[in-house]
Amino acid sequence: MESHRLLPFIAGFAISAALLWLGAGVFATARARNLRSSRRLVLVALLIVGCGLWWPGHFLEPGEASGGGIALVAAALALALAGLAGATALVTTRKTLPAFAGFAVLTLGVAYAHTLFATPGLFRASAAVGSWGPAGAILLLVMALVGIALDVKPGGKVRTTRFLGAAAGALLLTLAAAAPGEASAAAPMPAWTEALLLGALVATGAVLLEALGSPPGRDHEPARRAAAAAVAPLVDSLTQLPTRVYFEDRLAAAATKCDASASRLALLFIDLDGFKPVNDTYGHSIGDLVLEQVGQRLKAMSRGKDVVARVGGDEFLLLLTNVQADEAVAQVASRLIAGLSQPYAVEGREVMISCSVGIAMYPDGCSHAKLIARADAAMYASKRAGGSNHCFYSTAMDADAEAQFTLLRDLRKAVAAKEFELFYQPKIDSKSGKVTAVEALLRWKHPTRGVLLPNTFIPIAERFGLIGQLGNWVIEDACRQSRAWRDKGLRMRVAINLSAHQMRQDDIVERITGALEQYKIHPSLLTCEITESAAMEDTKTTQATFRRLGELGTHLSIDDFGTGYSSLAYLRKLPAEELKIDRSFIMDLEHSADARAVVDAVIKLAHALGLKVVAEGVENQRQQAILCEMQCDELQGFLFAKPMSGRALLLWAINDRQETAVFKPSLFDETRQGEPV
Repeated sequence: MESHRLLPFIAGFAISAALLWLGAGVFATARARNLRSSRRLVLVALLIVGCGLWWPGHFLEPGEASGGGIALVAAALALALAGLAGATALVTTRKTLPAFAGFAVLTLGVAYAHTLFATPGLFRASAAVGSWGPAGAILLLVMALVGIALDVKPGGKVRTTRFLGAAAGALLLTLAAAAPGEASAAAPMPAWTEALLLGALVATGAVLLEALGSPPGRDHEPARRAAAAAVAPLVDSLTQLPTRVYFEDRLAAAATKCDASASRLALLFIDLDGFKPVNDTYGHSIGDLVLEQVGQRLKAMSRGKDVVARVGGDEFLLLLTNVQADEAVAQVASRLIAGLSQPYAVEGREVMISCSVGIAMYPDGCSHAKLIARADAAMYASKRAGGSNHCFYSTAMDADAEAQFTLLRDLRKAVAAKEFELFYQPKIDSKSGKVTAVEALLRWKHPTRGVLLPNTFIPIAERFGLIGQLGNWVIEDACRQSRAWRDKGLRMRVAINLSAHQMRQDDIVERITGALEQYKIHPSLLTCEITESAAMEDTKTTQATFRRLGELGTHLSIDDFGTGYSSLAYLRKLPAEELKIDRSFIMDLEHSADARAVVDAVIKLAHALGLKVVAEGVENQRQQAILCEMQCDELQGFLFAKPMSGRALLLWAINDRQETAVFKPSLFDETRQGEPV
């Protein structure tokens, strides 16, 4: 190529490639918009791509220029063919492959019109290989432009394909247009073509403004969403999955297709179970590696036409289209739970987590904008059911979600105002029948709903990060009450429940130590009850907390024993002094041989390890007799006493000391010499 034509060649190539790439991007955006915006954006894409096809021939075509009339006719014909192809693309965007076919018709029509009329020498060079040369060149151009229209999912491969397709198409056009012809002088560019180009750009800007924005006086939410989409990333940098911005656009487009074809889609909200302990125990770097693997598994388990996105820390969305039956969606959810529950190998560690899945169907009586909220409500229902399962949305969940939100709002206020009280339930020595200790049970004195039990608000506190503040208050108030009793002559041992979250707190031992010192309570008068599942977490943090609590001198009890998966080798290494058998086994003692066998085995195991056994939930004398026969050490339940306030327990103890002998005498003894009072 002659040196004086090199610079125009580069300029023609760059402008053509940019226009083709921009047109492909607008076309991809059109498929993710609602129908009204989609029509306008497809027309914009056609116009921009047409400019990209027309530019090299206009800028570099050698020889005599086509007559003005012929050029106008050619431009009109090209525009008509582009409009026809665009209409085809609009109709066929209900399916992905037909959309590519529509775009191919567009490019073929525009390229052929330019070849015949606008720039007769455009594919002159291709004719050198034979009569099929121009047709082959057009075919290559169509393939390149179909490549730039690919947009199944965002990602590096799609962006690379689009860029290479635009570059290949522009290079083909530029090389053909720059081929030497019979005339050596370049034709002057007619003025009307510049006006046409300028008008096309102005029209493009106007249509984009109308499609993506809103004028003053209208609802500005679409404009805000468009602006957010412009600045928000479409791909999550950690998992390489789409973000919520991209997912919501694809959801809107999928809902539009459902409306047109009377089909259904399903949205699955996936939340990881047990992921927060991974971050708390191993650090966020390990947690990030786990999330990367979760993203890889979700992509591997999804179909090519499904859309998977990460929308939060450990929250993911999956969009399923063309859903035939609810049973098929349930099978997908079960497969996801099974796949995500497999162990994760991270830096020499084996991490175990699971997930809960909420499912919402469209159009089942709602707009697509409410689907994510519905799926979230269903996911939360599956969490409350124990996790590691799936749940379909039902209308009852709307009221439940609103009630949960109201309860969360009230709980935040209650934590600040300390609207809580500890009630105390006695533990009874099985041989003497006398009170030996009490367990502190949290109650919420709600201003309008009355006294609420922990199972009503503790799951919300755990989910929304309030459990730490509640746990700290329980520690302090239990020590305060113990001091108040001691000042009145009652030396009572108090048991408090420590959650798994508290066991992972770095300062939990310091908080307990500070409360004991503040109220001058000896550590031996405090029992820390830890659930079996929390106690069996074989992590450095949990082990260290157990060891430090034992060194502090507090009693350690493993609560709800029998409901988890205990390792006997690990159990015997813990500095625990007692096991509490879960009430579910006690309830079945009278009529279940299996329950009796389990309880008897637990008591024998505990005694072999030198541990005391407490049975909770004892409600009748038959249960008491069976447990005493099995030599259970202590009993707790409504048969002996219901939970009561600290003042009521004190009055009961003082009255008992005067009249009966229900409380053990040691509870009223003076503190041993040398111990803090």
